Amino acid sequence: MITSTCRPAVVRLAAALLATGLALLVAATPAWAHNSLSSASPAREATLSRAPTEITLEFLARLDPAFTTIVLTDGTKRRVPTGDPVVDGTKSTVQVTDTLPNGTYTVAYRVVSADGHPVQGSYPFTVADPADRAAPTVAPTTASASPAAATAGDDGGGRGTVLGVAGSAVVALAVAVGALWWRRRSLRR
Repeated sequence: MITSTCRPAVVRLAAALLATGLALLVAATPAWAHNSLSSASPAREATLSRAPTEITLEFLARLDPAFTTIVLTDGTKRRVPTGDPVVDGTKSTVQVTDTLPNGTYTVAYRVVSADGHPVQGSYPFTVADPADRAAPTVAPTTASASPAAATAGDDGGGRGTVLGVAGSAVVALAVAVGALWWRRRSLRR
């Protein structure tokens, strides 16, 4: 039998467990804030009438110069010579050291977010200079650009992991409250 003094203790315990579950959810929120590409020059899927002399990528959060990589490849997936990435806050720029003939190119990047999570991606652009009579370079469809076989928008699935842990915590909280309620109910009989 539950006395009237035990009931407030059960309510306090349930409230404490609920608060703990909510705190776990709120604490996990910063992991969702992985860095991502906000703008690029040349832009994704752009067709340019003149070859670019530099590539500039801007991200949502500050970049760590030691962990910023930008690679340019041509349509045959050969690396195009560029300078080292120059990082200024949220922007990174590389100079294209060779003149780019007409063709399709891929910009691949890999940066580290403020939370330590690596973010990578890639995107194509095309040079179609009407004054350049060279045959265009066509991109093959089977190879992928480096670094680390970067894939556009690939962030490693961090959000799914956080949601899985938070969901498990909420389920564990519900089971604990249910077991406590069931135990207390059984004692009343």
